[in-house]
Amino acid sequence: MGKPAPSTKTPLLFQSKLLCCSLFYLFIALFLALQKSLSSKPCIFKSSPFHPIQTSLFSYNSSYGEHKYALSTQHSSCSSPVFFSDYKVVFNKIQDLCTNSLAFSPVLKYIEGNSDSFGGNFSIQKRTSYFDHANNSVEIPCGFFKKFPISNSDKTTMETCNGVVVVSAIFNNHDKIRQPRGLGSKTLETVCFFMFVDVLTFQGLEDYQLTPGKSEELKIGAWRIVKVSSKNLYENPAMNGVIAKYLVHRLFPNSKFSIWIDAKLQLNVDPLLLIHALVVSKNVDMAVSKHPFFIHTMEEALATARWKKWRDINALQAQMETYCENGLQPWTPNKLPYPSDVPDSALILRKHGLRSNLFSCLLFNELEAFNPRDQLAFAFVRDKMIPKLKLNMFEEEVFENICVEYRHNIKAKGVSEKGFNFKGNERAKQDLFMSNGSNCQKYLFKMWEGESHY
Repeated sequence: MGKPAPSTKTPLLFQSKLLCCSLFYLFIALFLALQKSLSSKPCIFKSSPFHPIQTSLFSYNSSYGEHKYALSTQHSSCSSPVFFSDYKVVFNKIQDLCTNSLAFSPVLKYIEGNSDSFGGNFSIQKRTSYFDHANNSVEIPCGFFKKFPISNSDKTTMETCNGVVVVSAIFNNHDKIRQPRGLGSKTLETVCFFMFVDVLTFQGLEDYQLTPGKSEELKIGAWRIVKVSSKNLYENPAMNGVIAKYLVHRLFPNSKFSIWIDAKLQLNVDPLLLIHALVVSKNVDMAVSKHPFFIHTMEEALATARWKKWRDINALQAQMETYCENGLQPWTPNKLPYPSDVPDSALILRKHGLRSNLFSCLLFNELEAFNPRDQLAFAFVRDKMIPKLKLNMFEEEVFENICVEYRHNIKAKGVSEKGFNFKGNERAKQDLFMSNGSNCQKYLFKMWEGESHY
């Protein structure tokens, strides 16, 4: 008889199938956890080595804005990363562009005059007559028909800002001043940061002892604070904020690029890197994020009414009917390269050229005519203006990595919102936008029929 073949003895460790499966899943879990930790940094920071300023720009009292907290993001990582070039390369590129006046010509000419309204309060026929700007010698209405009530020292400083300016505003003490993060070593020396506040907000800063004495030049961290008197402007605080938001090129006449950031946001990326990546490298006039949910203007209009972002329902109806009658159409692929009609306008990056400045002026005129909800007039102005705006509407995932969004202030007891002359707490009705006319109006009615889907 032959001898049986010697059997290889299996180690006890591998004799249990359950144990083997457990170890397998353990190693997989550890691998995925390690991968997640290594990729947890914002994916938009794909660039050469960059060492931002590490020191704190300002130390606040612990009670200042203590009730605020950051909103959670919609995405764990961004699917549309933005490549940032080396900081030194970007810095030199922006500096060269700012010294080249030909890159920002021709320039707009503005109508001067006096009016009871800051913006002139033009009729729809008059406003739309300026949409076709084929003749650069034609003067455009662009606010400042009343004096913008700031100090002479602030005005002088604003005029000396001849490069990149970052602008924000807080009116009605509605937000906390938040310091930008991730700034490069030379950014604070070359980029202007301006925060416009009204008297009520300024009083709040004094209550928290953030204002050093009676100095005319107040800085809180990176931000130069500009106090604006609301007496000679609009009763609605939000409309006063629109002046800083859309007339940046007029408030800072020598600036070449600008970033508007709502005060509810905290900037996480150096503004020079942002301007270069989202505007300069894309060869566009303006960059803004797409709205995370809506594509059509009417979707935003319905949400504005439904969630009481603007409670004067009759005024919303009049605005939408006016735009429908004057050519507003729902978004279709025919509107490409514009991928959407609705932006998230909390962050706007601009090159201060003719097209960008024209768009800002025309949009401001619409906001004065109706309400400060700029997303409602955005597509109407963009689609009808000539020359066409070169626009980069980037993905919302990028927006979430550029900045952190916080809740607004909890309003102090007794503080009122002037200018909101609403009749009751009216909610949008199903027949709000019913009409018998254009495709735009028929689309509105269909939207109301299917509003439960949005």
